[in-house]
Amino acid sequence: MAETSSVELPPEAAPLRFAPRILFLSQSPAQVEAVLDGRQISLADATPLRDDISTDEITPIAILTHYDEKLGRFPYTGFKSGDRMPIAAGAMAGSGIEVVVAGRRYGKGSSREHSPAAEKLAGVRLVIAESFERIYRQNADNIGLFTSTDFGLVARIAAGEPIPVDELVAGRDALAATILKTGGLLRFGREFMQDIAPADTVPDARPRTLFEKIVARHALRTPLTSAHPLPGDGAFVRADWRFIHEYYTGMAAHMLHTTFGRPLRLHAPDSIVVFEDHTSYVEESPAHLRGGLVPNVWRMVDAQREFASAYGLRSHRTLTEKEAARDDGSNVAGISHAMVTERYALPGQLVVGTDSHTPHSGALGCVAFGVGTTDMANAFVTGAVRLTVPPSMRVRLDGRLGPGVTAKDLVLHLLALPFIRGGGGVGKVFEFTGEGIAAMSTDERATLTNMTAELGGFTGIVAPDAETVRFLRERRGIDFKLQPWMRSDEGAAYAHELRIDCTAVEAMVAAPGDPGNGLPIAGVAQPVRIDIAYGGSCTAGKREDFDHYHAVLRWAADRGLRVAPGVQLFLQFGTTAVRDHCVAAGYLDAFERVGARILQPSCGACGNCGPGGSSDAGQVTVSAINRNFPGRGGPGSVWLASPPTVAASAIAGELMSFEALQLRHG
Repeated sequence: MAETSSVELPPEAAPLRFAPRILFLSQSPAQVEAVLDGRQISLADATPLRDDISTDEITPIAILTHYDEKLGRFPYTGFKSGDRMPIAAGAMAGSGIEVVVAGRRYGKGSSREHSPAAEKLAGVRLVIAESFERIYRQNADNIGLFTSTDFGLVARIAAGEPIPVDELVAGRDALAATILKTGGLLRFGREFMQDIAPADTVPDARPRTLFEKIVARHALRTPLTSAHPLPGDGAFVRADWRFIHEYYTGMAAHMLHTTFGRPLRLHAPDSIVVFEDHTSYVEESPAHLRGGLVPNVWRMVDAQREFASAYGLRSHRTLTEKEAARDDGSNVAGISHAMVTERYALPGQLVVGTDSHTPHSGALGCVAFGVGTTDMANAFVTGAVRLTVPPSMRVRLDGRLGPGVTAKDLVLHLLALPFIRGGGGVGKVFEFTGEGIAAMSTDERATLTNMTAELGGFTGIVAPDAETVRFLRERRGIDFKLQPWMRSDEGAAYAHELRIDCTAVEAMVAAPGDPGNGLPIAGVAQPVRIDIAYGGSCTAGKREDFDHYHAVLRWAADRGLRVAPGVQLFLQFGTTAVRDHCVAAGYLDAFERVGARILQPSCGACGNCGPGGSSDAGQVTVSAINRNFPGRGGPGSVWLASPPTVAASAIAGELMSFEALQLRHG
């Protein structure tokens, strides 16, 4: 551990006593309902516990329009136990339940701080789980919600025993423990972050990964953290770019103005970018219409616009269908993290954003990671971004992907590996190397780094090379010069290495419920009829993704084929640059001939925020989005697939690869 300054830490807190009735998020809905009905049950009664509880289940996306005390009515309203959702709105608030217990990988999914905020506002003070996803746990720290992996606490709490605070933070790094003892990040920042400075000495000469080198170049020294942190240390870093979108800005503004008053003094506002990218089609979202939430969405959007205007922040506003019809090319819009890669990030930089898919920019050789609302609010006023320095793992891609097999197939293959499904990648940096990555375009590399969020990783990164230089020159007009330090050193330490034979990877799908439910499409036992096919999102709305959609749909159109009867096909551009590429290449003709509906750039169906999501539990969707947790993309079933498989399935009317479609109509 590197040196830290001596400061006066918070006084030792008295032991905490929790209400003995504990909510176990069990695989048995009857056990969940028993606790909500007032019974006290044991851990043995509740076993087995649910694993992989996502933030979509803790706080479904439709309720994210709330960013104040109203959130306390909604925790766990998307939680699925067996075939039921046993926790209704309002069930937790006033229940007296202060401790919640679950299985592995709790809080996986998005970076929404709404999830721990809703839990805390409903009275939850401690969550115990076998393991936690990194962003969820850091968000919980930041608002003073305790988390623990110590199941020995369960019986003690049920018996009424007070728990020392030091036991609740056992195993955490010193920074996380101090933030929790201080009551959260903003209070911590006000007390301990008045004297921050960049590194002023050269780090040790040990072999280092590219991730470690970039962090070292951006590390800050604070009274409690070193400017040269090691894996496992809590640290603060300076970001070259900070970006936020409309689901977070209102909450961030609310907490900052409440804490510091108006006006705020923002740190380096020129490096802050504000995006509207989740709400373009909200008036066509069944979930928002059914819940009467559209007015809330527009209030949320207005709150972001007011904040951006008040502080003169660079802003990319949504592009509606009506605006697109008269757009002269000056309105540059799209999904935040895709646009950061297209317009802002550069190799060697550090990028943070309020989206779990911020690692998208790791394809350029950046350190890019998602943070929650409090982290971003603190970064707005201090310029410092918190992280616990993660270990790295190397994913060596041997050989090249075969014809018709894409990076999306590769990541679904990775997600299905027992090591990943067991949580082996949680919190780690995924460094992609080898012949397979060298042969990939930047768009395809971005699919891998983007979906390190689903792999459970802290971020994904690819060392910049000649392909990176080509991308920056051709897409952005930048003549970038690679520097010798922009690679991992021989002998750098890795916590784990995965070797993948790319030549053996097949066209893949992931069955409904979790991105880790992957299997080769050829191994799907029975035909799967589909109602909806959706091509888009940050992971599959890029330029080369649309090259794939077009290759399939042009082939189909030339043979007089159309989207199958009863099936809707939606194609949604990730950014206006992708749209302009498709227009210039003449792709829209084939899309229109087969009967696809074309959507303007936005997150859309991926976040259950527009066309492409289901409206009925009986509907089946094949989608190129990155996650298919329960409730994600509507109440129906969602199969994940690559862009060519989505397009081929739309024509076939059932789950089908492009190769199989060609054989059927050969």
